[in-house]
Amino acid sequence: MASSTSDDDFITVVCSNPNPIQANTTSTDIEILISVTNIPSWDLPSILCHQTVKVQAHRNRLIEHSSYFNGLLSGSFSESGLDCIAVEWNLEEFLHILNCIYDCPLDVTSNNFLPLYEGALYFGVEMLLMRCKTWFSEVVSTEVPPQVQLDDLISIWSFGLEHARDFLPELCGSYLARNFMWAISMNCFVDIPYDLLLSCVKHMNLTVDSEMHLSNALLVWIDANTECMKGLSRNEDVCTGVLKQIRLSLLPLWFAAEKRSSCHFSKFADESIDSIFRLLRIPSTGSVDALGASHLHDLRIRLTKFSKRVNLSRCSQITSAVLLLSLLPSANSIDYILRGIGQSPFNLERLDRDQCSEVLNLLPTLSFEAVQEVDISKCPRLHLQSAIECFRKSFPSLRILKAAFLLKFKISTLRKLVRKCPMVCEVDLTTDTSPIISSQVSIVSSSPAITPQISNLSLNVRDMTSFYNSGLSIAKLTLEGRNDLYDSDLQYISRFCVSLQYVNLKGCTSLTDVGIASLLRRCIKLHSVLVCDTSFGINSVLALCSSSSNHIAVEQIENELLDSLALNLQILHMGSCKCVDETSLLKLMSQMQKLKSLCLSDTHLSDGALYSFRGSSLEVLDISNTVVSNAAVAYLVGGNPGLKCLKARGCRNLSEQESDPQKREFSFSYSCRELHNEIGRTCMLEEIALGWGFSYASLEALKPAITSLRKITVGLGGLLGEDGLRKLPTICPMLESIILYFQVISDRTIMNIMANLKKLVVLAFCHCLGDISILSFKFPMPNLRKLKLERVTPWMNNNDLFILTQSCANLVELSLLGCTLLDSESQQIISQGWPGLVSIHLEECGRVTTMGVSSLLDCKALEDLLLRHNGPGLQRSFIFDAASKLPMLRKVSLDFCDAAEGDFDIPNYGDRHFLSTLKIAKCKLQKGLKVSFVKAPRRRQVHKETLVLVWNSSTVTRTVVKERL
Repeated sequence: MASSTSDDDFITVVCSNPNPIQANTTSTDIEILISVTNIPSWDLPSILCHQTVKVQAHRNRLIEHSSYFNGLLSGSFSESGLDCIAVEWNLEEFLHILNCIYDCPLDVTSNNFLPLYEGALYFGVEMLLMRCKTWFSEVVSTEVPPQVQLDDLISIWSFGLEHARDFLPELCGSYLARNFMWAISMNCFVDIPYDLLLSCVKHMNLTVDSEMHLSNALLVWIDANTECMKGLSRNEDVCTGVLKQIRLSLLPLWFAAEKRSSCHFSKFADESIDSIFRLLRIPSTGSVDALGASHLHDLRIRLTKFSKRVNLSRCSQITSAVLLLSLLPSANSIDYILRGIGQSPFNLERLDRDQCSEVLNLLPTLSFEAVQEVDISKCPRLHLQSAIECFRKSFPSLRILKAAFLLKFKISTLRKLVRKCPMVCEVDLTTDTSPIISSQVSIVSSSPAITPQISNLSLNVRDMTSFYNSGLSIAKLTLEGRNDLYDSDLQYISRFCVSLQYVNLKGCTSLTDVGIASLLRRCIKLHSVLVCDTSFGINSVLALCSSSSNHIAVEQIENELLDSLALNLQILHMGSCKCVDETSLLKLMSQMQKLKSLCLSDTHLSDGALYSFRGSSLEVLDISNTVVSNAAVAYLVGGNPGLKCLKARGCRNLSEQESDPQKREFSFSYSCRELHNEIGRTCMLEEIALGWGFSYASLEALKPAITSLRKITVGLGGLLGEDGLRKLPTICPMLESIILYFQVISDRTIMNIMANLKKLVVLAFCHCLGDISILSFKFPMPNLRKLKLERVTPWMNNNDLFILTQSCANLVELSLLGCTLLDSESQQIISQGWPGLVSIHLEECGRVTTMGVSSLLDCKALEDLLLRHNGPGLQRSFIFDAASKLPMLRKVSLDFCDAAEGDFDIPNYGDRHFLSTLKIAKCKLQKGLKVSFVKAPRRRQVHKETLVLVWNSSTVTRTVVKERL
């Protein structure tokens, strides 16, 4: 039929649903007629139930707002004269397009953006195209968490490329670059097309926490796409294209060393290591322009206005010069800038003096206001004062600083940090805990460094006021391992960090009970206290149990607290604190009701203390090496159904054979089975460590509680047996860590574990019984990172060791004890098979060091090295040589038996490099039993004592102990 041309002229547009209507739908529901005159009241869900929809719409409005209908209805097409036309399109999307044409509300979301945009493009609806473009531009520009899912982003990018909509690929690349850290956490990251990935990594706003995160993500992508790229001529170009965007000079040494064995990254890894060592040869206060202008770009840390975290941990090559270089506007203009203020190019020695603040104020450094967290842990060459000045100028919103294993970071440095960066609320200053814990070793002699027992801080009133105002923000402070921390330092901290909520003093061996108690009395907001391996004792317990309002001025308390600090504790770790007697412990346990994590290992914990506990929120419980009974543990477990971690190794009373009925007033007849049944009924565990009383029957009883178990440790007194180990992968399929002591193992059980637990990260067999062979380790374990084989593989030779490097190719920690068939060639097998090792422990391993140590030092990222009883080939200067060649080396353990000249040279404080702990064991000859066919008694070497040297922020302590540490 012909149609008129009046403004109210209607045309019927017929659109059919592409999905067939269900068979039970009646014929009357197959078709529906609707009109745009009541479009605001359309019930879309109801309309979409019909197979065909006829829409009466204004002809002129369609022509005016849609180029498709304009050409169809006003051109020379035959349809222009009809009053009923049909369109082929998705029914729901077509109705949305009509809504837009009639100015009705339309929500564009990540789910409907692409269909709407495609429909708007097909029908030529400019207002919808503009609305979609505006929405997408706003969404991809926002700084809130990503609102477009990665798979949707990939589809949008592909659509834009296919339809020549250039703005879409550009916006997708920019969005992906800014949210790269989010993208790499998605499973579909490996589905990103190569061209999109390349545009992303080349983008100026590429935002990553570290260069290592970028490198690892690209390698994951390449590994996942290798198969589909096989045979393609551009395969090598694809790999090189993305990998050459990595700034190799900024990779952590351990990561670069590990990736030397990667088929895709080996060449880049070698370049990275060469670049890192070139930087290490330059003095930390020297001039980095020695590298040449072409290298400056690769030295710039990736920082954008979207950066929230800056992770430089383990980058031993980072200096103040490298940090400053990244904060200046452009590498091309730096030479001009520095000359303009009287500095020679990159000669930043003045930054290490008092004038660093003045010099930095003259430089046009950039400000990155989104940065909230910086990690400079294990960056020993970074001058802290200069770094803090850089943080002050460029990271005004800094809240978290991680500076672990930096001995130079003193309490005086902390004072500067909180003054310069007043928003900092969390600081981590962890160092290696000293092996000299008085409650655990027998000291023969000690020559402690002469260090003042008072703080080295000297503050005037102005400084004190400034620090007080700044220190109010510090809520979480970790000082673990700081043996140069004294009571006076704690007094200083407690006086000015009154908002402290979390404090970790683990291994701070120089603190006294009185000093810790003083801190607890002043910091009334504390809810987390970690004091393992300290002098935490009765005074500290009294401080926790006393009313907090009695120990601090009323004017400093916003709301006077009438409850004890213990009542509000959420975390209390006091392992090895033997100064707390049973009575004090019972009193403390009776007051803690909100506790979530409790560590009482190696303490005077008794059943009475466990029975006095009234809390119901425990998630972590460590009662290892205590005398608690089955009934007491069952009582506590029953009242804490949220328990996720239970550690009870070394609790001999948990074994019925070892229990003393006279000491079990609460648990006369309570068995191991009943305890394990209670755990099985109550908990859903993620980690467990048991010994005495743990058996195959226990595993069956625990089954309901350990289906999601990730870590298991079975120690002395436990006996899983072959059946238990065989069923372990079935019962606990998510295991990531297995540590077994004194268990019976076999090839069959180990092969079953290796074949079925592909997520395994940690595997340790220590002093286990049973016949095993290299067959146990022929299954590939690509996720395994830590392997410990102690007294279980005496048959291991170099061929077996090589097989191990192939099946466990990604190890970072290796410990072998008692592999007596290994020799000097084993060093090369280890260094070539596992170039990224950070920890090597070799003891009683044949003749590994008889010819000296050479190839092992090719593991450039070593942090922990133990070599004992492997052959007397170590040179007198070995300690100094190792420390100078291995920039990350912190811990060395040796034996005088392996010294070629019977002794070792001990480096002085200035020559120790990054070394913090040195342990050298000493043996003595002991007569053996006289045997009938031997003329004289045999003499064998047995342990005599251990020399331990521990360096702190200013001095070294030399101690001799009886134990073999």
